[in-house]
Amino acid sequence: MKNFTILITALLSLLMMTLSSTVQAAEGIDATVNEVFGAATGWFVALIFAPIPGTSFPWIVLWLVTGASVFTLYFGFVQFRSIGHSIALVKGDYSNPNDAGEVSHFQALATALSGTVGLGNIAGVAVAVSIGGPGATFWMILAGLLGMASKFTECTLGVKYRNEYKDGSVSGGPMYYISKGFAEKGIPGGKLLAGLFAVFCILGSLGGGNMFQANQAHAQLTQVIGDYPGWITGVVFATLVFVVIVGGIKSIARVTDKVVPFMGILYVGAALIILIFNADKIGWAFGQIFTGAFTGLGVAGGLVGALIQGFKRAAFSNEAGVGSAAIAHSAVQTNEPITEGFVSLLEPFIDTVVICTMTALVIIITGQLVSDPQTGLYILNESGSILTADGSSGVALTSAAFGSTISWFPFVLAIAVILFAFSTMLSWSYYGLKAWTYLFGESKKMELTFKIIFCLFVVIGAASSLGPVIDFSDAAIFAMAVANIIGLYCLMPIVRKELTSYLARLKSGEIKKYKDIKK
Repeated sequence: MKNFTILITALLSLLMMTLSSTVQAAEGIDATVNEVFGAATGWFVALIFAPIPGTSFPWIVLWLVTGASVFTLYFGFVQFRSIGHSIALVKGDYSNPNDAGEVSHFQALATALSGTVGLGNIAGVAVAVSIGGPGATFWMILAGLLGMASKFTECTLGVKYRNEYKDGSVSGGPMYYISKGFAEKGIPGGKLLAGLFAVFCILGSLGGGNMFQANQAHAQLTQVIGDYPGWITGVVFATLVFVVIVGGIKSIARVTDKVVPFMGILYVGAALIILIFNADKIGWAFGQIFTGAFTGLGVAGGLVGALIQGFKRAAFSNEAGVGSAAIAHSAVQTNEPITEGFVSLLEPFIDTVVICTMTALVIIITGQLVSDPQTGLYILNESGSILTADGSSGVALTSAAFGSTISWFPFVLAIAVILFAFSTMLSWSYYGLKAWTYLFGESKKMELTFKIIFCLFVVIGAASSLGPVIDFSDAAIFAMAVANIIGLYCLMPIVRKELTSYLARLKSGEIKKYKDIKK
């Protein structure tokens, strides 16, 4: 018995030493990859997120906001004129099941939303408010409202220039409308620009839309249930993701049209409970938002700091102008491209105007931001951010804000983060797949190859801490916006022609609700 105990102890010691050396080796590999990859791609990351000279405002955010402003003016504030019709389309009032496409308007919207609603709404807003103060919320809302016009433009083009195949499947997105639209108008360089977009889309899908999501989901799980190896989370997520994505966009849509409403209701419902408990402070909170938007309320950078943070977080959250959503919306069942433009403009409204604003209000109302009782100005910490009640920031700040009223909400938030991460991976797997098949050909073999690669990166992301890889993939996602918005500027007259024709036929009664057509 004694010898057996010694043997077991020795085997356990050997196992622990092996695990320890494996962890150390993995950490060593992580460090090496970080160093080598960071040195090779740091210039690209710095270029994409470089500030405008003399400011701390990233030029890529100005590029997105400028595009959104141009489209808003060019289409006559279409996002404010068509909300009612957009909702009717989502409800299916004008949907004909015999139209070309693979998913309903609602499913296309849910799939695209699942790619944008996520950590940007939870952690990103907390960062914006803690650096730019409550005033950042105002500029975030404004950027979201303007971004609705960008989504309208890109998703209309996505449907108009999509490829429709004999089996009923479709492929669309910026790579298709840039290449086909430029060729139609005789504009040179379309294929090159489309190819660049596709490359950036693949890189972004494997990094920001995959590895980062798996990594953050594992981090949130370890906070709730304790520390354990990341590869376990990775394998579980990879298996679930593969089971869904192997069925294509219809399978993805069937999952997202259930997950997105559930997590939206869960999150917004909790926020509403807190706002109801603190109803007497809502007026004061909006006062802080409007006052802070134009004065800064003493935050670092003042008015400019609030504006920068608001615009930056809105751009990072709703991805209006990036072109990713146009890939999902291209799969919709419709013979009228403009209808999906109307549907898609609801995305930034739901993502930024509703969910991001809810998060900001909860943080402000629950007193997480520390102010000087005498001056009313916010107190800054050593890093220049606003001092918070318990020193937390990012997702921890949002968790603390909800937890201050609902003690068990941090557990709900953990579930929300996991669902957000999972649904984001589903959407970005589809975006990456369509970019992959655009470059390498439409075939089942090519599709399966990408899906396997994508799921392998889920495991890598959960088990690693590859900072520079994630930074590079984020930069790739926003590099997509450079190619996409150039394409939108060149093709927006086509969208206006579609809009004018559709509205005229809708007004004349030529376009009817489907239930009226059946009669």
